[in-house]
Amino acid sequence: MTKVGIASYGGYVPRWRITPKEIGKTWGADGEAMGRALNIQSKSVPSPDEDVITISVEAARYAMKRRPDIDPKDVGAIYVGSESHPYAVKPTATIVAEAIQAAPLLTAADFEFACKAGTAAIQCAMGLVGSGMMKYAMAIGSDTSQGAPGDALEYSASAGGAAFLIGPAEESIATLNDTSSYTSDTPDFWRREGQTYPSHGGRFTGEPAYFRHVLQCSENILKRAKMKPEDYDYAVFHQPNGKFPLRVSQQLGFTKEQVLTGLLVTRIGNTYSGAILVGLAAILDVAKPGDRIFAIGYGSGAGADGFDITVTPKIEEARGDGIPPMESMVAGGFPLDYATYAKFRGKIRMAGSS
Repeated sequence: MTKVGIASYGGYVPRWRITPKEIGKTWGADGEAMGRALNIQSKSVPSPDEDVITISVEAARYAMKRRPDIDPKDVGAIYVGSESHPYAVKPTATIVAEAIQAAPLLTAADFEFACKAGTAAIQCAMGLVGSGMMKYAMAIGSDTSQGAPGDALEYSASAGGAAFLIGPAEESIATLNDTSSYTSDTPDFWRREGQTYPSHGGRFTGEPAYFRHVLQCSENILKRAKMKPEDYDYAVFHQPNGKFPLRVSQQLGFTKEQVLTGLLVTRIGNTYSGAILVGLAAILDVAKPGDRIFAIGYGSGAGADGFDITVTPKIEEARGDGIPPMESMVAGGFPLDYATYAKFRGKIRMAGSS
């Protein structure tokens, strides 16, 4: 099995923001208290002309721009993980393939597994590249998340995504040393076909869902890598809110300083399939050669994917002119009032409309 790594990456976050205070004001709730409870200051909101496809295309284009030496025709697979694909029957991945000029000689597919659809796509890309079937494969995690009006999810469900080009380790900006998963049938969060908004099990989404899976997967990765939390420079965990990743990192023995760089949820909300990947992209923006990164994604339903990553000297060559760092995308938001937000997100439905 050939060793593989991250050949390139790119991320994208929509520029609009809405605060918990603004959401709560509409529903007669204490939005500021909800924001503090979730450790979320604001969340990103897609424009009316933005969806999982446009977010995925932007992220993929940045990934290819970062490595102009890579021919898009050498990308043998594109997988897009999301729980908010625009089409029920028509793939997002084929549109991305055309947009970056990788088509038509490649395989493409859309992935689903709640918030870990993007990390599942990375694992499949690792297998294809590692087996020698293709030189490069692209995995994308992207979402424009849903939250019912007034529901707790509305305060955190946001939009964003990131693309990771997987290739041979010797020419990668970071090697993927190992990956492992922990999976069970734990129904903590779900949305049936045709339903506009998802349902969730309240506190059940923490225990035994998020914490059990993330802790077990993390412990397995640490054991396989023969590493301790203090051996890593950065750690990034799935971010359904701003409190869960801090709590689980503390339980494992990671420090707050190791986690903060990738903890973007406090400012842009939970980007679902994009959350762990957007956080990882932010870390790669500032990481130095030799840095070790610990990454754990989580998806409701339920499962966790873990990765042990080492940054290589090639990271310096891939900073890329004209590619905005994740920090600038996160910081550069414009405020929305609830009425405009509801209009953007299609929450206003006329009587008799579908």
